[in-house]
Amino acid sequence: MGGAYIIVFSIIIFIAGYKFYGSFIAKRLGVDATRPTPAHTNYDGVDYVPTRPSILIGHHFSSIAGAAPIIGPIVAARYGWTAVLAWIVIGGIFMGAVHDFASLLISVRHQGRSLGMVVEQRIGKTAKNLFLIFVYATLLLVIAVFANAVANVFHKFPQVGTASILFIILAIGMGYSLYRLKINFILLTVAGLIFLGFSVYLGYLFPLVLSVNTWKVLMLLYIVAASVMPVWLLLQPRDYLNSYILYLMLFILVAGIIVVNPQLRLGASPVFSTDKGPLIPLLFVTVACGALSGFHSLVAAGTTSKQLDSEKDAVKVGYGSMLIESLLAVTALITAAVMTSGDYSQAAGDPIGVFSKNSAIILNGIGIPIFVGSTFMALAVAAFALTSLDTATRLGRFAFQELFLDSEKPASEQSFLANNRYFATIITVVLGGGLVFSGTATDIWPIFGAANQLLASLTFLVITVWLVHLKRPKRFAIIPGIFIYSLTMAALAYNIYDFAGSDKYALAVLSLILMILALVLGYEGVGVLRGKHPHLETGTK
Repeated sequence: MGGAYIIVFSIIIFIAGYKFYGSFIAKRLGVDATRPTPAHTNYDGVDYVPTRPSILIGHHFSSIAGAAPIIGPIVAARYGWTAVLAWIVIGGIFMGAVHDFASLLISVRHQGRSLGMVVEQRIGKTAKNLFLIFVYATLLLVIAVFANAVANVFHKFPQVGTASILFIILAIGMGYSLYRLKINFILLTVAGLIFLGFSVYLGYLFPLVLSVNTWKVLMLLYIVAASVMPVWLLLQPRDYLNSYILYLMLFILVAGIIVVNPQLRLGASPVFSTDKGPLIPLLFVTVACGALSGFHSLVAAGTTSKQLDSEKDAVKVGYGSMLIESLLAVTALITAAVMTSGDYSQAAGDPIGVFSKNSAIILNGIGIPIFVGSTFMALAVAAFALTSLDTATRLGRFAFQELFLDSEKPASEQSFLANNRYFATIITVVLGGGLVFSGTATDIWPIFGAANQLLASLTFLVITVWLVHLKRPKRFAIIPGIFIYSLTMAALAYNIYDFAGSDKYALAVLSLILMILALVLGYEGVGVLRGKHPHLETGTK
């Protein structure tokens, strides 16, 4: 079968899903454009800042996408591309987009608080602390996965490293010019895109050749600074400009697939057992972000909810951005499926390399030179991963501080650990850096995938509790939650067995801890739903 048919089919299905199911979910959640959002009511100029929808979509999409929707489908392609495609399309529309949209709106309704604080109000303080520990552990895994990914891309494509550094400087200049000098937004956008192109050109002229470990150190130093900067100075403008790279990458790749119509040579039929384990449940944690991702709820409730200008934008930002990511996952799957089984087996250990190389071959069919295509794709992947990396660090800082936050005390009476964002950031980066240099980078992905999907199931639990409190229909949340919770617990059990059998006891213990936390949180949540706890009696609608 040709890739053009797959991509056109996916686009049509995603558009229909956004129009019909997205509108259906918006009605169930009670979106109200007249409600003031926390970006206005809690404005502080650092984290709470009303933001143009175009900029916020760029930030949100760039942050949630990362490299995961590219890595996951390519790694999972060994299970047969039809199985992967089905999970991306069905999961994206009925689970991932619903999960992202609902978690964004719930945070907005709770004054931009993280889901951990919502858990405290809805389920209890013990559940909140356990949830935040789970979230924090997941974010440390995110930092490790994406820091390794970015360092490897910069090492393999040194021109991308130069362009990315210049891009960061450009973003800071744009943020300062927009918010402090009050320069026209359209003029700044045009100038920013011109200088962005110039940064890429300088990258070609002056590639920065450094070792992988040096890049890792630079990444860790960068995310310390990026996590504590005001969102308007770096996060917003960088992600806004990033979105143009990402949209261009997605557009030309989709166009290339449609025009060239590459034949899919990898096996199509589902493969229920491979050397990496069984299709069920591992497929559902390997693909992760392209279909459903708990990390997205942390972005939605961590940074995006604090910048949402109006609730009417929540459908575009929450539901729509997820479907764009699902489309990206489909394109990544196609770049793997064009390979023969033998070629795939040899290259599957380098999914970013597979994506960059095969995308460039496809784009060469529409006149783009191989070198230009592969470098541009690597730049886009690095842009995805770098955005997720510093967003994850900021979210880790939030989670660390909230672990020590007393919701009954004013800010002036909170402890040092709850109030000091610099200390929280440094601790987070030191712990994440320990994983980065642990030598287990290739083994972290299965744990990250499982933790990510467990977080998604726990988010669905929070959504369900909120809906029960409001006496709203809840099946659209509770069914996906049970589905992914069951499969992910099974995947974690398999990981524990596999790691223990390979003498990777530290990873087996980490997987076991995540499983125990998820079991306790699931028990607490079910207790609330069955009326055994009083937390449904109060709260914000």
